[in-house]
Amino acid sequence: MDSNTSAQPFRLDDYARVVFFTGAGVSAESGVPTYRGKGGIWGEYDPEQVACQAAFDRDPGFVLDFHEKRRAQVAACAPNAAHRRISAWQQRHPGVSVITQNTDGLHELAGSHDVIELHGSLWRLRCARHGSLADRSDGAYARRDCAQCGTRLRPDITWFGDMVDTDAFRAAGERVASADLFVSVGTSGVVWPAAGFVELAQRSGATMVEINPEATEASALFGHCARSAASSALPAMFPLPDDAR
Repeated sequence: MDSNTSAQPFRLDDYARVVFFTGAGVSAESGVPTYRGKGGIWGEYDPEQVACQAAFDRDPGFVLDFHEKRRAQVAACAPNAAHRRISAWQQRHPGVSVITQNTDGLHELAGSHDVIELHGSLWRLRCARHGSLADRSDGAYARRDCAQCGTRLRPDITWFGDMVDTDAFRAAGERVASADLFVSVGTSGVVWPAAGFVELAQRSGATMVEINPEATEASALFGHCARSAASSALPAMFPLPDDAR
């Protein structure tokens, strides 16, 4: 751990509004392949061929096959101790919010509710024309068409070149601005526009906690940094009242 890391556990009941802001590092511990870095998906696939609207318009079958493989990889993974600890605190504390850059749905599978998914979800489909959503968990991507226009539905994920989900980002910004404890877990905190939440929380006066095995470009904004895996750091830093029983 860094020298500015508090060795004492945090009492979440001492905070009124808590935000857990999570990234790929949390899900990587569950076996979900990351997009970037060593062994990342973009080392094998060209995102311009599988993760943009132009590629979908050109060859929807190929793009949907890629996302179906991705979904199958995620379906074989389970929430880890970090997901479960966040969920446990959210169920106990009405002021706990979860904001994630991940699209895998593991927070929800662990029991979290009202999760703000900044970049969408592998488990939904969307009409590019109407924005209408459909749950795809009970059928193959290629069989789904928009009920309004018949257009083939695309994965409800923010692809390269897409506009961000303004409703999700607005809701996330409101929660971050009012948080008195901001916990960044498994994310570099530098990819925009999501990176703006780290700066917003710091400006708003929140107690700042970073959990990431490596230092990031945003680490200087945090008063407490744990250089360890989320699945071990979260239960240790945010114990539940009955942990010691």
